[in-house]
Amino acid sequence: MEDRLERIETKISFAEDLLEELNLTVYRQQQQIDRLVAQVARLTEQIGELRAPSRPGDLRDDIPPHY
Repeated sequence: MEDRLERIETKISFAEDLLEELNLTVYRQQQQIDRLVAQVARLTEQIGELRAPSRPGDLRDDIPPHY
């Protein structure tokens, strides 16, 4: 009975270590996701600024000079 109890305690110890490691992994991944979401938001804003006309004018002003 004591041997069985010791095996169960060992398994619980390994399970607790694994759970702690998984929690840390999930935490780090969430931090990375948060950083990536913020970066995508900044890039989306920059793209919107580039697409928005900086000044109203004739569309021919936007044609490259080689046309």
